[in-house]
Amino acid sequence: MWVYLLAVTVLTADIATKAAIVAWIPLYGSHEITPWFNIGHWLNPGAAFSFLAQAGGWQRSFLVALGIAASAFLTWLIAREKTATPEAVGYAAILGGALGNVIDRVRHGAVVDWLDFHWGDWHWPAFNAADIGITLGAGFLLIAAFRGHERNGADSHTPAR
Repeated sequence: MWVYLLAVTVLTADIATKAAIVAWIPLYGSHEITPWFNIGHWLNPGAAFSFLAQAGGWQRSFLVALGIAASAFLTWLIAREKTATPEAVGYAAILGGALGNVIDRVRHGAVVDWLDFHWGDWHWPAFNAADIGITLGAGFLLIAAFRGHERNGADSHTPAR
C-alpha cells in the first residue's frame, strides 16, 4: 500500500532536515527568518512540549521503547487497512514521525528540534519535521473519526436495527 511510502517520506524529510541543522547551525544557535520565525538547533531530551525533559535521563530509554512499540503497533494498524483509508494515512504519517524521533533519541540522546515560532518573547515549543508528521497524522485520524468513516462503507450515523 502506498501509505508506507508516506511513512518513509516523513522519515526521510525528518532525517534530512535534522542532518542539515546539525551540520550548519551550532547547538543552541538560531537564525531569524522573519520577525516571528527562527530556524535553530535545540535538543529536547523529553517528549512533546519538553514533557519529562528534566526527568534525569531514564526518559531516554523509556521514550525509545515507547517509540518502537508505537511504531510496531502503527505498522500493524496500517497492515489491517485494506485500502488507503484516512486512518491508514494518519497512521503512516505518525509512524514516520515516531521513527524519526526514535532515531534521534538513539543517535543524540535527545530529539533535534529546529522550528521556532514566536510572538515577541513568547515562543511556541520548538519542533521538527517528525512532529509535523505526527500532528498531521493525528489530524487525519480526527477527521476520519468526525466523518464517521467505517471500513465496510456503512453510514456510521444510521442507527442499528
